[in-house]
Amino acid sequence: MSKLLEIKDLYANAGDKEILKGLNLNINKGEVHVIMGPNGAGKSTLANVIFNNPEYTKKSGEIIFDGENINDLSTDKIAKKGVFMSFQNPEEIPGITTTNFLKVAKNNVEGKPVKIFELKDNIKKNMEELNMNPKLIERNLNVGFSGGEKKKNEILQMLVLNPKLAILDETDSGLDVDAVKAVSKGINMYKNDENAVLIITHNMKILQNLKIDFVHILIDGKIIKTGNAELAKEIEENGFSKYKK
Repeated sequence: MSKLLEIKDLYANAGDKEILKGLNLNINKGEVHVIMGPNGAGKSTLANVIFNNPEYTKKSGEIIFDGENINDLSTDKIAKKGVFMSFQNPEEIPGITTTNFLKVAKNNVEGKPVKIFELKDNIKKNMEELNMNPKLIERNLNVGFSGGEKKKNEILQMLVLNPKLAILDETDSGLDVDAVKAVSKGINMYKNDENAVLIITHNMKILQNLKIDFVHILIDGKIIKTGNAELAKEIEENGFSKYKK
């Protein structure tokens, strides 16, 4: 398999606090990886550092995406390279409809104007698959959306933008059973041999309908154990206490 993301000995801070402490991770094309860990372990920090969120500071180490060091690239350039990130709490953006947001994002990622009718057909097809209210597409982005609608909208964006790597940060948080199934369905629709998924989660709900290649346990800024889907089941049953210092 071809390596898509390689993180080497990464140290990073949130403000003045050291969060990541020598983290290493390799993700190949065609793989689904899951990162689990207790609150404060550094899971969301890792996602934000990959995306070069300016609120976080890399102190040392390398992030190599698709063969290129992206340590110093801006967030928008990393997105153009093919990295997508969904958020725990998607922002509401008044004044821009979901359709227009996707049009602008698709234009920026591809570097050329999209064909609007093809885009709308693609959006409509994916919304039907995700069991989304078709009226949401013409409403302001996430404004007045329920929690489940916001999370489905993130998955819709992933499907339309079709990135090389999708980082899903707590996408299942606060969702009911039907919404979790819809999100899992969207991930399965997106997944192929040329892309990869990194799921950050606390529990098994979103994993039950997915084929998971690797589960990593993140404790105190480092990945301290890697296994298969059985490791996630063990964590759900027994928690993280045996892995904490």
